[in-house]
Amino acid sequence: MRGKTCAATWVRGTGVDGAAREVYLYHVVDNEWSMAEYGHQAVVWQTAINPVIALELLASGEWSGAGVLGPEALPPRPFLNKLTEYGSPWGVRE
Repeated sequence: MRGKTCAATWVRGTGVDGAAREVYLYHVVDNEWSMAEYGHQAVVWQTAINPVIALELLASGEWSGAGVLGPEALPPRPFLNKLTEYGSPWGVRE
C-alpha cells in the first residue's frame, strides 16, 4: 500500500488574548515509512503511537496529576516533541 494519512484536529475557541482563534493541528505519516520502520500501516501506527507516548510521559513524570485527567489538562509540547522523535512531525495552521 502506498500513500500518506493525516491525523488532525480543528479547534475553534478563544485565544489567550480573548480573540476568536481557530487552529488545525495535524501530523502526516507515510505508509511506506511506517511499514519499513515498524511493520504496520500508517493508520495503525497513528492510532497506536498516542497511548505509547502518553505512557512514556507519565512514566517519566513529564505528565502528572491526580484523578482522571483529559488530554487538554496536560501540557501539549512534550507530547508533540515525542511525536516528532518517533518520526511523525506535526504542524499547525492558523
